Amino acid sequence: MAALAASVLQSRMVRLGNQGSLPMIKLIFATAISLFLAAPTQAAQYMLMFYENEAEVASQRDNAERTGPYWDAWNVYVNALYKSGIVLRGDPLQPPAAATTVRLEGGKRRVQDGPVSATKEQLGGYVVIEVPDLETALSWAARSPAASNGATEVRPVQHLPTQR
Repeated sequence: MAALAASVLQSRMVRLGNQGSLPMIKLIFATAISLFLAAPTQAAQYMLMFYENEAEVASQRDNAERTGPYWDAWNVYVNALYKSGIVLRGDPLQPPAAATTVRLEGGKRRVQDGPVSATKEQLGGYVVIEVPDLETALSWAARSPAASNGATEVRPVQHLPTQR
């Protein structure tokens, strides 16, 4: 954007030549500054990771009275995210029991059924959003159902030099 402002400034100065008046030069600078200030800010991408207590999630699935409200809350939240137009991608994940963990030990691959470690909280899913700033990402994270009975981690996406 600075290059555009400099280009506009240079083209107007060339037209003025050495005969430019002070009011005209002020107008040129005002135009350049307004172009610079009107530039859209680049949005940042954040991954929201939804962690919930594994026992709590199991009790939601296994109790007919609690299943409806649990999934209704998630449906409302996910629909609001998509309706806002900020979602780039995202998916729910299968339970930790469906995970397979791979480690290299002594140069040999070791495969373990299950998650990396036994924890009380499980990563249930993620969504990558594009918003103006961290505060907006935190606001969306706080609205997730996981924030009230688990946690929602917010992490900036790191782009590789060849991306974007």
